[in-house]
Amino acid sequence: MFNSIYGKVSAKKTQTLMLETGSEETGIIEWCFSVSDSSLDVFPNVGVKARVYAWLQHKDDNMNLFGFASERERDTFFDLLKVDGVGPKLALKILSNITASNLAVVLDDGDLARLEKIPGIGKKTAQKMLLALKGKLTFQEDTVRIAVKNLSPWQDVISALCSMGYDKREVEPLIIRLSDELDSNLSRKEQEDALFRRAIVELAN
Repeated sequence: MFNSIYGKVSAKKTQTLMLETGSEETGIIEWCFSVSDSSLDVFPNVGVKARVYAWLQHKDDNMNLFGFASERERDTFFDLLKVDGVGPKLALKILSNITASNLAVVLDDGDLARLEKIPGIGKKTAQKMLLALKGKLTFQEDTVRIAVKNLSPWQDVISALCSMGYDKREVEPLIIRLSDELDSNLSRKEQEDALFRRAIVELAN
């Protein structure tokens, strides 16, 4: 079973990513992945190479290929499938409306109201998610690391986002994740500006 596929992005559509591998000499294969909207935003533009973490669903009558921008998102997808009543399509819909990191925070806080706001999730399914996954996500150690990591270097960015009405419980883990991806060659001000812009994009989705 393959873990990931590396190739050139050939198309991006709603919850769909196309990826080309191979060459004219060896033969070109175009893969069609079902992806979350969150992953779709992370993948580069058409024509740029990318790595897609994959999972193949094999059923008696058909096969479906799911793609993820990170192993973390794929792990969370697998965790969601453990919830009674949550299949692959609903799991993908959930991850289209909340990132894996933010979902961990919501579950740890027992925030039933926030879960119910996710399209396709009713009160019963939200309760099942809390019962099955609270404190049990595969990357739970990462969640603990986020909770204890020093946030002071980015407090100005966090305060600015919260002043715009965003929930601090969503902002803080997002800022920690994005700060790990910042270009170290940028100046402090440039890092803050880049962090703010990227956070706005993700929070708006």
